[in-house]
Amino acid sequence: MRLPLPLYARFFAWFLLNLVLLGIVFWGVVRSEFRVESLLAAFAGDRAQQVADVVYGELRTRPAEQWDETLARFGNAYGVDFVLLGDRRERIAGAPIEIPEALRERVRGPGPRPGTPGPRSFDGPPLSAEFPREPGLGRPEPRMPRTFFRSTEPPGYWLVARPTMPPGERGRPPGLLAVRSTTLSAGGLFIDFRPWWIAGGAVLLISALWWIPFIGSITRCVGQMTKGTERIAEGRFDVVVNDRRNDELGRLGSAINRLSSRLEGFVTGQKRFLGDIAHELCSPLARMEIALGVIDQRATEPQREYLEDVRSEVRQMSGLVNELLQFTKAGLQPPEASRREVQLDALVKEVVDRECTSDSNVVVSIPPHLVCRTDPERLGRALANLVRNAIRYAGAAGPITVSGSATGERITLTVADEGPGVPEPALARLGEPFFRPDLARGRETGGTGLGLAIVRSCVEGCSGTITFQNRQPAGFVVTIMLPTESAHATTP
Repeated sequence: MRLPLPLYARFFAWFLLNLVLLGIVFWGVVRSEFRVESLLAAFAGDRAQQVADVVYGELRTRPAEQWDETLARFGNAYGVDFVLLGDRRERIAGAPIEIPEALRERVRGPGPRPGTPGPRSFDGPPLSAEFPREPGLGRPEPRMPRTFFRSTEPPGYWLVARPTMPPGERGRPPGLLAVRSTTLSAGGLFIDFRPWWIAGGAVLLISALWWIPFIGSITRCVGQMTKGTERIAEGRFDVVVNDRRNDELGRLGSAINRLSSRLEGFVTGQKRFLGDIAHELCSPLARMEIALGVIDQRATEPQREYLEDVRSEVRQMSGLVNELLQFTKAGLQPPEASRREVQLDALVKEVVDRECTSDSNVVVSIPPHLVCRTDPERLGRALANLVRNAIRYAGAAGPITVSGSATGERITLTVADEGPGVPEPALARLGEPFFRPDLARGRETGGTGLGLAIVRSCVEGCSGTITFQNRQPAGFVVTIMLPTESAHATTP
């Protein structure tokens, strides 16, 4: 049994697992003794100390007169200012800049002993002779740790370091090396942001790879439900979406499946009800027409005018009932019934020959041997209604063209005319039962609002789709899309 788990709990659990994954990666890096600090040049880290040692190493080999030049060269290379400070934190060599008081307060250390002048050169007696070891310790005085801070007057970022003494050399090294920069990165000397960007990108990449399957499963489920609801909106209720998830999306999928099933039941019941009414009306209407014929034989001339009006009403009712029967039959017939391979050019020519009159101008352009597996009765009924409407409303405006083509796994049939078309707001509602656009005629020219509804039902019964469009500058075109191999009961 699968316990229901809300989406927010799934997101939270996945987020915690993501953090655990990143923690495992970090632990692995630490366990592998990977020098993250050396890679990232951490805040005032080893890189600055190494540069300070290099600078001191070169200063040892040069006389004091060349120290300014040497420090300036290193400063230009990094875009910073190098200053060599004495034990009283006074400037010995380097850039001629003001030493902030904050530096002197932060960097404290013992000055030279009385009677021993502070060193001005690396040449001379051993350092241990000037700065003896601390009594009782047996080792040189510990060097001052690196100091990093920001000054406001003058503004800038400062790093102060004491060089590492070479092996075998004793005593406290002369002076401190101060580095000032106007930016936090100092050309990568203080902080190199590029490795941080690389590390952040790696974290984002790991997180993205971790989240993609989770988000992908959600978007696939939502996309399937979207396609399903679109099919339901189009009146196609043979929709089955995934409802096996044990979260809100699973409940939503189950609700969509129930909705499509109930809507199909409601629509089927409505069509069956209309069909039953239409069938029950056929017999009374037939008897009325027979009675009107009998009365017409015995009626006087003035009475026959009234009888003709009644007969017209009865014929109008008979036409409406017949269209209701066709509409319900198209919607209630099993989708897979009477499916077979159909030669479309022969079917279209048969329909056109049946519907055309002597003065109709209908052009058929169907490639020979264009075959589609469909229900010929339904497709023929849909084409007959379209050709009949085109002749009725646009026959005098120009030729009517019935064409077809095959593209990939789809077959396209179009019925186009050069008539006045349909108002744009009415295009979206064409095919609804009993809907007639503003340009549709009244009773004199026919039209009950069921013709295009019958066409849509027949086309959908053939597993196809239908669209209605106006042509430019004038005309109207109906496009029917059919699959080469019909598969009606498909899930999105």
